Amino acid sequence: MFVVVLLIGILLAWAYRATRPPLPNICGSPWGPPITAPRIKLRDGRHLAYKEHGVPAKVAKYKIIYVHGLFTCRHGAVIAKNLPQELVEELGIYIVSYDRPGYGESDPDPKQTVKSLALDVEELADQLGLDSKFYVIAYSIGCHVVWGCLRYIPHRLSGAALLAPIINYWWRGLPSNLSTEAYYKQLPQDQWTHRVAHYIPWLTYWWNTQKWFPALSAVPGNPNIFSRQDLEITSKKLGKQINKAHITQQGEFESIHRTIMVGFGNWEFSPIDLENPFPNNEGSVHLWQGDDDRIVAIPLQRFIAKKLPWIQYHELPGKESSKLHQEESWEV
Repeated sequence: MFVVVLLIGILLAWAYRATRPPLPNICGSPWGPPITAPRIKLRDGRHLAYKEHGVPAKVAKYKIIYVHGLFTCRHGAVIAKNLPQELVEELGIYIVSYDRPGYGESDPDPKQTVKSLALDVEELADQLGLDSKFYVIAYSIGCHVVWGCLRYIPHRLSGAALLAPIINYWWRGLPSNLSTEAYYKQLPQDQWTHRVAHYIPWLTYWWNTQKWFPALSAVPGNPNIFSRQDLEITSKKLGKQINKAHITQQGEFESIHRTIMVGFGNWEFSPIDLENPFPNNEGSVHLWQGDDDRIVAIPLQRFIAKKLPWIQYHELPGKESSKLHQEESWEV
């Protein structure tokens, strides 16, 4: 009997430790990575690291905040990389990309929500002096921040753009037949990753670090989720230096895992219920989507665009939205 109790105790102790993520390696702490980027201090004491592109903010006509995706950081501002410098100067474009909480050199936020992420954007704009209104552009799962901005700070926006936004299958108002079909079209490992994040988030760290079953497949270069066109782009990038370590240097739990937990968790609102932030056409919201995307459910994207007619929906034939993910590389 004693042996059985002992074994149960050992098993419970192991399970407890296995589900507990390690403490983050806070940048600037005695045990953490050094601080190399400019940062602002938020009202709750956290810091956000950022990177500026284009013309100086004080002379810019268009002031844009760019929100990165899952496996990148402030260095992966795809729009800043692809705009010709002459066009940037001619139009007066200023772009600031930043590390979302827990990524790169921004402090983690264990209390992170879609609302807190939107308020981080607002405070970043205020501290950088971007005036009363600005634009927000995001890619992939970073688009959850844009949805939050449209919900919580629409009065601060001049416009918004979502590039291949990831969809939360549990958003209120999605047709159950479409969301269920889209959910089960995912690879089984992704179904479980998102299911764990939604229903039992406290197991997210264990699920994404255990070795018994495959976890999230949506990592750059995975041939199982990318098309021929994507793999061609990936092969062209093989010679470039990749530094994933910088992205998750404070720990994967407070960066990638936390993003998945927030993105696929229970939201306080559904994007489908949003009202037009620009009723007088003083601004616009655009959504770009490739029609052969292997990660984002196109039928759900079309449904959302139809339910929100004030969004200008652009479906690009023959283009892969995940190509943007390849452009939003790990280079640092």
